[in-house]
Amino acid sequence: MRKATLFAGLIAGFSTLALNAAQAVEIEYWQYVFDTRVKAMDQLIENFEKANPDITVKQTTFPYADYQTRVIAAKMGGQGPDVMQLFYGWLDKFVAGGLLQPLPTDAFPHDKIEADFFPIVSAMKRGDDYYGLPTAVRSLALFYNKKLFTEAGLDPANPPKTLDEFVAAAEKTTKRDASGNLIVAGSTLDMGGQDHQWWREVLVRQFGGEPYTDNDRKVAYNTEAGEKALKFYTDLQLEKKIGQAGFMDEGQAAFRAGMAAMTIDGTFRLGAFKSIEGFEWGVTELPANADGVRSNYASYFANGISATTSGEKLEASKKFLTYISSPEAMDVWLKTVGELPARRAAAMTDANLADPIYGPFLKGLEYARTTMFVDEAAQRQNTIDMANRILLEGQSVKDSLAQGAAAEQAIIDAAAPK
Repeated sequence: MRKATLFAGLIAGFSTLALNAAQAVEIEYWQYVFDTRVKAMDQLIENFEKANPDITVKQTTFPYADYQTRVIAAKMGGQGPDVMQLFYGWLDKFVAGGLLQPLPTDAFPHDKIEADFFPIVSAMKRGDDYYGLPTAVRSLALFYNKKLFTEAGLDPANPPKTLDEFVAAAEKTTKRDASGNLIVAGSTLDMGGQDHQWWREVLVRQFGGEPYTDNDRKVAYNTEAGEKALKFYTDLQLEKKIGQAGFMDEGQAAFRAGMAAMTIDGTFRLGAFKSIEGFEWGVTELPANADGVRSNYASYFANGISATTSGEKLEASKKFLTYISSPEAMDVWLKTVGELPARRAAAMTDANLADPIYGPFLKGLEYARTTMFVDEAAQRQNTIDMANRILLEGQSVKDSLAQGAAAEQAIIDAAAPK
């Protein structure tokens, strides 16, 4: 009798497990490969699944260079993620390709979004609809190697505050061998990294211009101010000789290897730089011009829901997106990746503002702009090409600037609704 009771209990237990398994919903989340971001999302998924045992989240990642192609190809094949990460500058392409659905307003009311998040969240809105929400936002700052500063006789407690001081510090920290080959760059020069943002949204403005007008749909930098800004940038290699495009392949690689004294980069590098044992570095606001004018560039990756997700998967996706956009998730992201919380109240705490690392980035957010790209990859490549024609081919700054402005205007015009 006892054996029969135990057997019946086991059957009931297995039946309950089977029922729970049958009722569990699995959704898939996609992002690109970046070690600290993947680690942070693993933690968020673990937290979410503990609180929602009826939902399983599978994370899938791809190399950054392949990511957009994989998302588009999956959509064409009738597959793909339920929740996906995307750069805000890809939104027009993703909406036009039918990859995203508007965020359901029952879970994501617009008044709450606009009250809680930094204003740059509006870059994820088209017409009356939001298509995604960020977990974190990024701004730029000047990273500097304290050891290289000390070796050059510079005070690491007093990093450059102006463009002139930046150039002077870069000249003092640059090292070359007997043949003149660069062995330590005073500063990285990497248009493919964040320098294209520095030139576009910071230097152009500091030299008296603006990069775009008409809601970023009209190129406006083919001016004297734009020419001065581009000459300042390319002269860092050609005249000041404080760095070299392509040195160590990537600017961040040169900096983390101790082969560059300074680099301009974003908050997303903090997690990686912090992990290097014995690496002493600091962060300061981007240099102002001689008149004290500052500017910055703010950006983010958002998370959105696939256009094809529906039914119980849609309900599960709404819950997951709500969690990864929560203050708790933002705290995990800040500690693991280094990117700032996208909710203003979560970011602008006294502790964060006083932090020597987070503080400069938060200050930068106060005067940052967010470029409304229509095709971020193409517009970035156009800026890279514009600099390379000067650095590698000897084209004049004026001619390369004019060529680049015309090419970018064509990119923008091609993306306009027909």
